[in-house]
Amino acid sequence: MTRVLCIGVATLDIVNRVERYPREDDEVRAIAQARRMGGNAANTAVVLAQLGADVAWAGNLPSAPGIVDDSFARYRVDASFAVRITGATLPTSYITLSAETGSRTIVHFRELPEYRAADFLALDLGGFDWVHFEGRAIDELALMLTRARSFAGLRVSLEVEKLRPGIEALFEFADLALFSRDYAQSKGFADAAALLRSLPRGLQASCTWGAQGAWAVERDGRLLHEPAPRLETAIDTIGAGDVFNAAMVQAFRSGQTLGPALQASVALAAAQCAREGLQLSDD
Repeated sequence: MTRVLCIGVATLDIVNRVERYPREDDEVRAIAQARRMGGNAANTAVVLAQLGADVAWAGNLPSAPGIVDDSFARYRVDASFAVRITGATLPTSYITLSAETGSRTIVHFRELPEYRAADFLALDLGGFDWVHFEGRAIDELALMLTRARSFAGLRVSLEVEKLRPGIEALFEFADLALFSRDYAQSKGFADAAALLRSLPRGLQASCTWGAQGAWAVERDGRLLHEPAPRLETAIDTIGAGDVFNAAMVQAFRSGQTLGPALQASVALAAAQCAREGLQLSDD
């Protein structure tokens, strides 16, 4: 069976759910707390596994096993390619989740170094049909993307969540580019369609826009839009973008065209906002 490889970070997420987001200098009581694995590429790997893909993840981890190892084992994500860093601390994201609005505010703590291109270049990619990259550590990522593109038949997706210097030069390596609203707005675009129109012709790409759904662009420049289903209550929006990205990758791997892939991905991401965590079913 061909496999998917996800490259990026894995974190510990400490999620405090509050009635409403506090004002500065407020003291509020959390109505619930959860500790779970996070990180864009790690979340994407877990969702892909639940969608039926055979998935591996590569990135840096502390030497001591912990919540990331437990989560990957639960969902049968192969973490044997992880690089273990002696004495390192797992990156932690402190998340305040508002029950009033469903929005989340995040404070990141990062000590673990970024995954190196040298470690990726040492991997045998022959058993994979798709590699998904989180768009970070751009100089290292350029070398990794070049390596991935040297394998005939290996397709590549690139998540572009944040504005990082030089990331635009990497778009040409991607079969599928997955943009966020945060990136689009950081570049001065008022909507997803404007960002997608600015991309080089021939790049298939999508851009999510919260409750408005997502837009995508075909190789010929044709724009598509899929509205998000209306939710009575947004319970947990953490990781919704990762769910969308995983669904897009799996749809493309399954031979779907961009329109049906966009429709299915928006529906799955919206459904996930109505439940807590990244478990796609109650089974």
